[in-house]
Amino acid sequence: MAPDHVLVPTLGRPREDEALAYALETFPDVDVTLLAVVTPLDAPLSEGGVLERDEDRLEQTRQRATALLEAVAGDAARKRVQIDVLEGRPGTVIPQYASDEDVDHVVMHGHGTTTAGFIRRFLGRNVATTVVDRTDEPVTVLE
Repeated sequence: MAPDHVLVPTLGRPREDEALAYALETFPDVDVTLLAVVTPLDAPLSEGGVLERDEDRLEQTRQRATALLEAVAGDAARKRVQIDVLEGRPGTVIPQYASDEDVDHVVMHGHGTTTAGFIRRFLGRNVATTVVDRTDEPVTVLE
């Protein structure tokens, strides 16, 4: 059964445009939410992999998501994409949003799911793996 609502999370990292493009192409008649997640300042990494201490972080994140949408989607596709911005740990915020907002499918970029050894122990699980484990809806992870 085709989904009615697809969620594409963005953390301000490279290659997320591929996830949005994939969602728009694969599900051409479906509402899409581009969820821009602002990682809390106490987290190991913030959006874009850089810890930014700026009071305008939510607005900057919204602007990045808007720029991502404009770079990927044509006028027709933009009309079916809603941008939401939330602050929190992505592995918690994304599955909770998917559940609360009746999302039928999540599409995201994997952000290096093959990381192993010391780096994996230092950073912990990656976001994509956590989202897959915590989300009841299907999750497509692009590599």
